[in-house]
Parts: sequence; C-alpha cells; structure tokens
Amino acid sequence: MSFVICLFALFFLMFVAYRGFSVILFAPIAALLAVLLTSPSSVLPVYSNMFMESMVVFVKNYFPVFMLGAIFGKLIEISGFAKSIVHSVVKLLGPSRAMLSIVAVCALLTYGGVSLFVVVFAVYPFAVELFREVNIPKRLIPATIAMGAFTFTMDSLPGTPQIQNIIPTTFFKTNAFAAPILGSLGALFILIVGMAFLDHRRRQAAKAGEGYGTGHLNEPEPIELTQLCNPWIAISPLFVVGIMNMVITRWIIPHFYGDTTTIQLTATAKPIIVPVSKMVGIWSVEAALVLGILTVVAFGWTKIHSKFAEGTKSAIGGALLASLNTASEYGFGSVIAALPGFLLIRDALGHVPNPLVKEAVSVNVLAGITGSASGGMSIALAAMSDQFIAAANAAHIPMEVLHRVAAMASGGMDTLPHNGAVITLLAVTGLTHKQSYKDIFAITCIKTTAVFVVIGLFYLTHLV
Repeated sequence: MSFVICLFALFFLMFVAYRGFSVILFAPIAALLAVLLTSPSSVLPVYSNMFMESMVVFVKNYFPVFMLGAIFGKLIEISGFAKSIVHSVVKLLGPSRAMLSIVAVCALLTYGGVSLFVVVFAVYPFAVELFREVNIPKRLIPATIAMGAFTFTMDSLPGTPQIQNIIPTTFFKTNAFAAPILGSLGALFILIVGMAFLDHRRRQAAKAGEGYGTGHLNEPEPIELTQLCNPWIAISPLFVVGIMNMVITRWIIPHFYGDTTTIQLTATAKPIIVPVSKMVGIWSVEAALVLGILTVVAFGWTKIHSKFAEGTKSAIGGALLASLNTASEYGFGSVIAALPGFLLIRDALGHVPNPLVKEAVSVNVLAGITGSASGGMSIALAAMSDQFIAAANAAHIPMEVLHRVAAMASGGMDTLPHNGAVITLLAVTGLTHKQSYKDIFAITCIKTTAVFVVIGLFYLTHLV
C-alpha cells in the first residue's frame, strides 16, 4: 500500500503539471496527501520541517543562477545581439542547410548561457523564414529547435552554464566541466544521430510532396534586419561567459579559497566554515554570468538603456517562477523519499547491479514523471545521491562520471508531453502535440540513448 501511495503522489503531480496547473501550488499538496495517507499526524510537521526546509535550501543554492541567467538572456534579446547572432549563423551556413543552421544557432545561444525559453522566442522567426524558403514543413520546426536547445548544449557539453549541469555539482563536489571527454562524445553522438533523423524526416516529407504548408497559426512578422550590430560584438558576451566560467573554476577560486574557507566578519562572531569544493560550480557560473551581463551592458547600452528596467523586472519574475517551480519539486522529492513506500522503489532500483545504469534510470524516470529535467534530477539526487556515491566509490568510478551521467539522464525523458518547455515551444510556434510532438519524442529517445552510450564508452575506455 505504501508503494501505491508514492506512485499516486508522483502521478498526481504529473497529471496536474500536464493540465497546466501550478507546480508551486500542487507539489506540496501532492506530497502532503502522501503523508496524510501514511501518517496523518505528521502532515504539518513534515510541511514545515521537511518540505519547506528543502525548498529553501534549493532556492538558496540555485536562485542566483536562475536570476542571472534570465537577466543575461533578456539583455541579449533586447540589445539585438540575439538577432545579429542568428542572422549571421544562418547567412554563414546558407538556406540549403536550414535545419543545421537552426540547430547551430540554438546550440550557440544555450551553450553561451541564454535560457532555453529566450532561445525559442529569438530563433523561431528565423526558422520560419528559412523553412518557408526551402519548403520544409513547419511541423518540423519544434523538433529542430529542441534538437539545438534541449539536448547536448543543455547538459552534455562540459562547461555549459544551464542549471541541469550545475545541480550535480553540489551533490558530487564537482564543477561544470566534469567528465569533459565523455560529455563531448555524448554530445557528438546526439548531434550526428539527431541531425540524421531530422534530415530523414525532411526527405520523407519532400518525397511525399509536403511543403511548408498554409494556414498556420502564430506566423511571425517579417524580420527587420536593419541596424544589426557587428556579429563579433554580439557573440562576445557568450565567449566571456564560457571562458570566464573555465578560468574561475580552474584557477581563481582554487587559488583564493582552496577546498574550504572560514568566514569571521567580526572578532566576536562565530566562524562559518564554507565547503568551497561543494560550491565552486555554482560560484563560477554566477561570476561568469555577471561578467557576461556587464559585457552586454558595455557594448549595447545605447539600445538597452530604455528597456533595462522593464526587461530585468520581467526576467527576474520569470526566474522566480522557474526556480520556485523546481524548488517545489525538490521539496516534494524530499518528502516522498522519506516515506516507507519510497524504500520499496529504492530497493527495486538497488537490484540494478551497475551504479551508473542505476543512476541513469532513476534520474531519467523521475525527470519523465515530473516533466522537468532539473526537478527530476533534484528529486533523484536528494533521495539517492549518497547511495550513488557509495556504489561509485566501491566500483572506483570518479564523481565526475556520476555528475555527467546524472546531468545527461535528466535531459532524456524530461521532454514528455507535459514538459513546460515543450508546451511553450509548441505554443510559440502555433503547432499542436498532434502535429509535432512525435518528432520531439524521437529527439527525446535519441537523447536518452546517448546516456547509455556514454556509460558504455566509460566502461570500454575508462575515459573521463
């Protein structure tokens, strides 16, 4: 019965998320319903001392990353830098490589630190223009954007500042550049297989005589390409974020702090010991994003100063919503993990003999159920990271490999139909699940397969 209660809570949360209800409201309701059915007298103490404490810990650790990433993406957008980058890449690769152009632009922006949602809005008008010009069906635009923005640059490539690559750092004491060889090989697999699939779908449509189509919804206005800034200036903030993230991670923080540091602001204050090794991944990304924001402001102030106040307010509002959504799922996970029924789930996964496969399956399943890469990974790692670490240490598996497998697994089955990014992508493009989701799902399957390819490569080569 206790196992059924856990499943009920998980599927209830998945259902309300799919129906579009707020996870911030329903994550605690789902968690407390499970507690009510297990131990009714514990509902209020669990809410105050477990759910809310876990939620606060998540916000404390990750809200600055959400906020700075949202501000950086918004400033890239309103400065016109995003438009200049997209136009330049599309012009470089040419209309004949329409799908590759859109994937390349999405990858460049997301790897540079721009949020996935900003990328969708920035790239969509160019995708329409390209697909219409070469007569590729519009229904393939969502899968093409998902391929570039929701896959290898989100969690596979080392150093990506997306939150899915940052969350594992606090559990495994790693940094954003963990397992660079494995991550790069996984990214290459996704890119090659994903592009082959998209090209196959394009050729299928052409053979059937299907073109761009007519009567579509949400068709964008013609793109205004006057007064675009120099593309090298536009792309410079992305380089600043990427390069400084590496410099701060590898040299600056280790030089100034070491593994731990002690803070004592006054002689009478109690010393605070800060575990730097646990925070280096978060601090590095935060500092790199601040430098990226300053670069956008320095080069694009004439265009952004009139929109700066409103733009940053809307970005912070979006960051608050995104971080609280994920924090609510994190709190939900901490409650479910404390229930007797979850022990059965954990024990069932315990029968998976391989620690990396166990981690991949756990994170992937929970990301799929919650419809959130960061939420599913947070639930899995909050509940079972100690178990993963112990099993990895026993098998002499580096923590960097655990980090990369967890990050990549989170971006596998997270893009099921109820995923917020998928719903937003389809809404922006004016398409429906019926029209476009099967191609997004194929990309999802390729991404999931890549996790197990990386695990196999590790055991075959022991590369990290």
